[in-house]
Amino acid sequence: MTAASEAIYHIPKAQKDITRFVWTGLGLFIMIVLLSTWAATEYAAWGFGFTPALGAPMIPPWLYAPYDILIWTFKYNRIEYGQAVLDILERAHLIMGVGGFLSLVLPVGIAYRRSRKADAERNDLHGSAHWAAAPEVAAAAILPDDKNKGGVLFGAWNDGQQVRYLRHKGPEHMMVFAPTRSGKGVGIVIPTLLNWDQSVLVHDIKGENWALTSGFREKVLGHRAIKFDPTSPDSARFNPLQEIRMDGNLVKDVQNIATMIVDPDGKGLNDHWAKTGFDLMTGVVLFVLLYWDGKGPDARLRCLHTVQAILSDGGPIREIAKEAAERNQAEDAEPMEGSQAVMTYIRDVALEKGAQSADPHARTGWAAVAQASQSFLNKAPNEASGVLSTALSFLSLYRDPIVADNTRVSDFTLESIMGGADVDGKPETRKTALYLVVPPSDKDRLKPLLRLVINQVVRRLTEGMDFDVGGASKSRYPHKLLLLLDEFPSLGKLDIFQEALAFIAGYGLKALLIVQDLSQLFAAYGKDESIISNCHIRVAYAPNKIETAELLSKMAGQATVSHTQRQYSGNRLAVVLQNVNTNEQIVQRPLLTPDECMRLPPDDELVFVAGHAPVYCQKIKYYQDAALAERIKLGAAASTGRQ
Repeated sequence: MTAASEAIYHIPKAQKDITRFVWTGLGLFIMIVLLSTWAATEYAAWGFGFTPALGAPMIPPWLYAPYDILIWTFKYNRIEYGQAVLDILERAHLIMGVGGFLSLVLPVGIAYRRSRKADAERNDLHGSAHWAAAPEVAAAAILPDDKNKGGVLFGAWNDGQQVRYLRHKGPEHMMVFAPTRSGKGVGIVIPTLLNWDQSVLVHDIKGENWALTSGFREKVLGHRAIKFDPTSPDSARFNPLQEIRMDGNLVKDVQNIATMIVDPDGKGLNDHWAKTGFDLMTGVVLFVLLYWDGKGPDARLRCLHTVQAILSDGGPIREIAKEAAERNQAEDAEPMEGSQAVMTYIRDVALEKGAQSADPHARTGWAAVAQASQSFLNKAPNEASGVLSTALSFLSLYRDPIVADNTRVSDFTLESIMGGADVDGKPETRKTALYLVVPPSDKDRLKPLLRLVINQVVRRLTEGMDFDVGGASKSRYPHKLLLLLDEFPSLGKLDIFQEALAFIAGYGLKALLIVQDLSQLFAAYGKDESIISNCHIRVAYAPNKIETAELLSKMAGQATVSHTQRQYSGNRLAVVLQNVNTNEQIVQRPLLTPDECMRLPPDDELVFVAGHAPVYCQKIKYYQDAALAERIKLGAAASTGRQ
């Protein structure tokens, strides 16, 4: 076993032969008896003045044989030799008595000490799993210190003297396994929002987090609080198309948005209708961005509501497309109506604008518009109708006038969340708390829009990285961003998380992902998901699903424990059994079995930090903490951020 492995596990050396230990004890006994007897003999000889009456020394002039004290006792331990002689012999006997006592006590004491040492010796023969002790919790870097100040709060650990909140502010990601109604809101989400001092994006189902924490973040921390609730008339507004860059990234940005629209569950573009719908969606979104200027009144037309209107009945270009079709109609041709007239107009405008434009990026965009519209026109009427219906089915959300109004323009930019340029072009100096509020009744309906926003956040904020003079990488934005995604799997499969979670930490993004159980995560990302493995810290409440409990048990590991067996034999009618055999075995067992995981007390939780022993601790309850309870009283922010 190497020194490196001994830092992880320890297997005791084989016990030495017990006969050697017996002979050692016997030798110690004989040596102490011999020395004490010899000392008593020499003391008596000294007391008697080394008189010749004692006999000849074994080694002249004064070293007598050890057993001489016994002879002298037999000869002189009488009253007629006087009290002085008796006193000398009594003290010599005392020396022998002390020696005899030590000859018995020392071997027994040494044997007991060796036995205790053997019992206390760490034995990791079958596994070294154990709950983290105080030094190990400190080594995991999750205790309060300057580095973790203002970090994520996720547990309460009693070090024997006081209860300390576990927290983490490093770049590593975190995952929480917490079934519904298990206390993740009062134990992790709300405490974190009341403590995290950087920017944050929150998936806020029901709007409870906004109501309880946004006031503190705005009034005390000085952050910009934004509530994006697409179903609320007073919501801050966000237009996903406004994030598209009118440069060499134009087509790429539009295709990313089109993919999120036509694949609302993240299952991939696997069928013909989804693929052709994606092609049509890309062309129409590009047309909307290039046809209308991004400034002035026309800027309000550059939105997904306009895309839906054009695909539905032509929307703002219906009449002009109809007039163009009538002008270009041949005398013997059937009149073009509806989508055919609209797509013909889009194609003709794309060809004309593309030929006239001096901007190479605009020409590329117009070329993509012309190709998409011509591809639609080349299809048979029945197929074209199916493609159009598919594309429209993914845009029905934007027929809602409130949703359409809340996605027509933007009151903030995604870059401004981390300190980049805002809608006015100036850097946002304040940190931002963006609450994506989702009423439970609209959760399924709003899922495509929320997926689109989160996807854009991750893609936009991880597109560039700066480097120090020494070559070390750093985020180009001044603020960090916590992605606090409650009910993470309910958003469907977000490929950007599967792909980018391993490296987004380098861009200043930290993910705190909350799932109910393992099966919920597998349903969205499959059993080969890489989300869990990219989370440095994993927190678990008592699970309801056996699959999750089995995973937690495996994560806790295997421990080595001692097990004592006793066997009794003898006559059943005897007062005392004749034979009692005791056998101690070293066996293996999980540190925490799956059923023990499922029976965790409601106030307890498990914390797994990569590279460290698991921590058994308690949940935080913000309403029992005076400081956190005081922060809650500030309520919601004064404004939703709508301009």
